[in-house]
Amino acid sequence: MCGIAGIVDIVSNRPIEPARLKAMMDAIAHRGPDGEGAFVEPGVAIGHRRLAVIDIEGGAQPFQTADGLGILTYNGEIYNYLDCASTSIFKDGFFRTRSDTEVLAEGLTLEGPEFTDRLRGMFAFAHWRRDLRQLLLARDRLGERPLYYAETPDGFIVFASEIQAVLASGMVANEIDDAAFSDYLVYGYVPEPKSIYKSIRKLRPGERLIATRGGSIRLERYWLASFSLADQTQSFDDAAVELADRLDEAVRVQMISDVPIGAFLSGGVDSSAIAASMALAGNSAKVCTVGFEDAATDERSFARAVAERYGLAQTVEMMALDAGSLIPRIARAYGEPFADSSALPTYQVCAAARRMATVALSGDGGDETFVGYRRYPMVAAEMRTRRAIPAALRRLLFAPAGAIYPKADWAPRFLRARTTLQSLGEDDAAGYARAIGMNLPERVRGLLSTECLHALGDYDSVCVIENAARSLPPEIVTDPVRYAQAIDLETWLPGRMLTKVDRASMAHGLEVRAPFLDPELVGWANGLPTSFKLKDGLGKRVLKRAMEARLPNDILYRPKQGFALPLKQWLANPHGPLDAFLASPRWKADGRFNEAAVEKMAARHRAGVSDCSNELWTLIMWDAFLETAA
Repeated sequence: MCGIAGIVDIVSNRPIEPARLKAMMDAIAHRGPDGEGAFVEPGVAIGHRRLAVIDIEGGAQPFQTADGLGILTYNGEIYNYLDCASTSIFKDGFFRTRSDTEVLAEGLTLEGPEFTDRLRGMFAFAHWRRDLRQLLLARDRLGERPLYYAETPDGFIVFASEIQAVLASGMVANEIDDAAFSDYLVYGYVPEPKSIYKSIRKLRPGERLIATRGGSIRLERYWLASFSLADQTQSFDDAAVELADRLDEAVRVQMISDVPIGAFLSGGVDSSAIAASMALAGNSAKVCTVGFEDAATDERSFARAVAERYGLAQTVEMMALDAGSLIPRIARAYGEPFADSSALPTYQVCAAARRMATVALSGDGGDETFVGYRRYPMVAAEMRTRRAIPAALRRLLFAPAGAIYPKADWAPRFLRARTTLQSLGEDDAAGYARAIGMNLPERVRGLLSTECLHALGDYDSVCVIENAARSLPPEIVTDPVRYAQAIDLETWLPGRMLTKVDRASMAHGLEVRAPFLDPELVGWANGLPTSFKLKDGLGKRVLKRAMEARLPNDILYRPKQGFALPLKQWLANPHGPLDAFLASPRWKADGRFNEAAVEKMAARHRAGVSDCSNELWTLIMWDAFLETAA
């Protein structure tokens, strides 16, 4: 994994101060501790920070093609680069190195942006074609690697792997985007293509930007997830057998590395499946397990069982979650406000994994690909109920009922009948926004100042889900589970889950690869019948069946655990994160919140009247973001 940065003049060939590029690269030095490179000519400044993984000697960047026409800076891994190298566009003996970097640079120069369509991997790159005076920015299909960009008023494009580097150029304003702020409050992150700043955007998964000097700038999606049903004659058991083979193949291609490679092993289904597949491939990789003092989050016994079964060298570290010390580090690592509290243990797990390896395989993507989240069956039931009743009648019955139903703030969300009733009174997009959101829109709006509400006007963050749903084909819309999966691949997965892992891992110079997000595997899994993944409330059915010969049933069929952090307790404790937040002058000076409403919510939480953990944590992380942005 690496960090990329650059500035390109799309008007003429005005000189670019090298100090600007240097400042950008310094801002992402943690992403590439093994080397730094730059390419500078009039109108172009492209930089790279390297974490050397494949062809340590020959893969230095920015990479210049043999004919001198193409310049590439690239973050990621192309798993099928040897297959790409064997295509007819290349002659025998063409390549000077054995790196995927050279294959990508030369392929883009010879074939143009369409070469992106051949790639199987995780990547974000910038390619400058000197003869055509054309810049290509591209991001991988699922959004594993990030790419921010900005078009300045005077005609420069500034891009980088992280938002801090774009700002470090000194060419881009840092004015907060009110709509992005609203999105953050509702979802706990800023969904693509927005960033928290008005002038900075993110490429979406499967998207590329093509800018020609003196000409046009265009964005195009070169890939969208398909959910068209594939072989409908295949039996469930045959699909399970094929899944095991496909997972093994995805793991095999992602184990290519010239540096130590390991895996996360939490003891859950997904990480255990990856570890088992690595072992069956004959890989002697180490596995990293982290234990926590809270029994609700500690899965060491399950991880130990997998490690012993396959004779894996297991590193086990015990960690204590000190929210007070981790909050500022998380805020600095993410660059944008980010309120997924599981970022804290993820940050620590990545630190532990880096001590044993440079590359680690993870189980990320298993829930989205094989329907593992608990919300999926609940959302499906809501959608079926909603679609069985005419919209006018639903609005007449459920919306008023939700408004008068007693509040149950103390209960888990799935037991809050008021939330369910309100969701049933809305359309599918608004209902799913409630399901996937971190906070309910009406609750967070009640915390905002009059000035902030005026600035937001009639903006509604439900549009994030509506926009993602707008392009869905009919065969997805009619199936509630496939509908939810497709929305997640556009929003939740890249914006929240993959962002969490990318920033936490790169803060420690660790490359994380996710075999469950291999495009070939995802495309095949999307074509399976929904019943193969979810039936009678059991998710990941076909994955669990596929792993029955490899993993014990008490791992496959126990309740989903995950990182259940004690947020409620943290925020109720005196002298904890909530006290530090309430005493902070930053969020008050920011002017976006109604101080009295925030303090009242904090008091209700402290008194045990309401569980306001999510809302308060969102505010705490906003305040931490303000400190890093100052």
